[in-house]
Amino acid sequence: MNFLSHFFFDRTFDEPYRAMGTVLPDLLKNASKSANLHPEKIPEFFVANEEAALLTGWLRHLAVDRYFHASSFFVQKTAELKLVLMPATEDGPVRPSFLAHIALELLLDHLLITEGMINVQQFYTQLERSVADPLYVFLEKSGFKEPEVFSSFMRNFLSSRYLLSYQKIENITYALNRICMRLWIQPFTDARLALLDEQLDRYAAVLKTDFRDIFEQTAAHLALVLPEKS
Repeated sequence: MNFLSHFFFDRTFDEPYRAMGTVLPDLLKNASKSANLHPEKIPEFFVANEEAALLTGWLRHLAVDRYFHASSFFVQKTAELKLVLMPATEDGPVRPSFLAHIALELLLDHLLITEGMINVQQFYTQLERSVADPLYVFLEKSGFKEPEVFSSFMRNFLSSRYLLSYQKIENITYALNRICMRLWIQPFTDARLALLDEQLDRYAAVLKTDFRDIFEQTAAHLALVLPEKS
């Protein structure tokens, strides 16, 4: 799942460090290709309140991704999207299966926004409140060696607030193109981008009919595997 989808499961908690933890694995991957942290293997290192909250969010992120990627919903929807998006990848370098995977996750964020199920400004406000010393202590204890790189990335991430743009399908297309440009020099021609935009818009209407199911199922799974402490 993408940033907003991860935050969705913890949106009712006014706990900035927990919120940060729910998206920190993906933030780190975007900030540094060399980041490969496993704080879940050393939970005894994180006993301070803020560090424990970060670890809670981190564990929930891992549990959500494991469940989501193994779900029948993910398998079914990526198979459908692969067929829908195939015309946009024809004669191009982008693998339809790769595109379908990323597109599904971005479309879920899009629908959370357009269906009024999440407050994007609240997401950013929570993260802003957690960019402080406890976060960098957590990263240091986890073995992260590039705090300046992460700090610079977070400044840009928070100031751009680009997730607000996901309300519009054309910005999902733009984001997909940017992601693909990390792997391929020219992933799409202008004509293919226009087609991709049309196909994503069409599939979003289909996905809208049952996308809530995966959030309900994942929330139920989280309650079982990581129950809240009383």
